[in-house]
Amino acid sequence: MLPTDMSDDPRQGDLFNTSGVEELDLDGADVVIYRHHFDTGDADRFFTALQKEADWRQEEMLLFGKRQPIPRLTAWYGDPHETYSYSGIAMSPKPWTDLLAEIRDRTGQVAETRFNSVLLNLYRDGQDSVAWHSDDEPELGPEPTIGSVSLGEVRRFHLRRRDGSSGTVSVDLQHGDVLVMRGPMQYSWEHQVPKTQRAVGPRINMTFRTIQKRPR
Repeated sequence: MLPTDMSDDPRQGDLFNTSGVEELDLDGADVVIYRHHFDTGDADRFFTALQKEADWRQEEMLLFGKRQPIPRLTAWYGDPHETYSYSGIAMSPKPWTDLLAEIRDRTGQVAETRFNSVLLNLYRDGQDSVAWHSDDEPELGPEPTIGSVSLGEVRRFHLRRRDGSSGTVSVDLQHGDVLVMRGPMQYSWEHQVPKTQRAVGPRINMTFRTIQKRPR
């Protein structure tokens, strides 16, 4: 798999490939990609329904003292009361739909985790992106498991160590792939989906997660 977009001069991650399962060889990170976990028929069905029916919103974040629209659309679904905050944006979940519950359960099987919430991102074109970040919010616990589902256009996913001790690792996430991040990764590494000058259509990414119950 050769890079087609050389932004940030990414290097390709070392992969062990066994029956469609790719394990990224990253120090201090547990990252596995299940290629085409959802077959083309299911992935097409999910993408078409979610693009049309999800509660997409244009959120804003505070940047340099000004409210700026984030460069993608988002939606939040989950169990009741599983509120979540990131980048100063507080999100209250919409209830699970039958479709989202199906994707949640099938993603949870491969991740060996029961997820109770999901953040959906709609990248409308190559100018939509998400900046470097880690999913390390306190409500996710000390070593969260994140199940990330990719639908639609292929986009490049970058990873780098938070302490700056490694170069950028780059992988292409494809229609129907599930990427699972576990263990201490969110405290050692960060990730992004950068903008691209290539002509690309829409992509939906779903990051399933488990919000820890707060003490009463």
